[in-house]
Amino acid sequence: MAYSKFTLSKLKQDFGITLDESQSLFDQTPPRPASELLHLTLQYALPLATRVNTEKVRSELLIAPILLEIRRQHDNEISFFSGSEFNVDAETGLEGYCDYLLSRSTEQLEITSPVIVLVEAKKENLVGGIPQCIAEMIAAQLFNARSNNPIATIYGAVTSGTNWQFLTLQGTQIKLDTTEYFINDIEKILGILYQSTQTEN
Repeated sequence: MAYSKFTLSKLKQDFGITLDESQSLFDQTPPRPASELLHLTLQYALPLATRVNTEKVRSELLIAPILLEIRRQHDNEISFFSGSEFNVDAETGLEGYCDYLLSRSTEQLEITSPVIVLVEAKKENLVGGIPQCIAEMIAAQLFNARSNNPIATIYGAVTSGTNWQFLTLQGTQIKLDTTEYFINDIEKILGILYQSTQTEN
């Protein structure tokens, strides 16, 4: 069963998760300055990505450059995976491909210590991507636990490239940020992504 096949009701039934939609999670998170390279990239790519307006173009021109910026800001001390197979537990359906993963590891040959999962919103529908994102977050949590590397908080994001919504997973509780961020607030998006990959979280 691919991650994209999960529904919220199935996630609650199978994994006992609870969903909290009442908090703005990152009000206190400081923004991070974007590099000149990212500013130039987005300045050039944003009009093209919104005109062509396919998921592939948004992924390549908007999402990937932002995630690579986070890797640069960490001096390449985190790893970045795109379209990678992430089979964690076939019996519960936690298997398939993830759009993006960021990991607290320098290893790029295989996934270790995943901490952020990102799902590309289909047809720019962020809400529709939330169950898939939660399923991948649960898989990341289980993967880390089985690797004797428990990480207290797993972060997730559903994004169209221009719009971003973030989630956290602690234990069985999912918190869905009430704030939706837009690409014109790129420094705040970078701040959230940067904080999420800090080793003290």
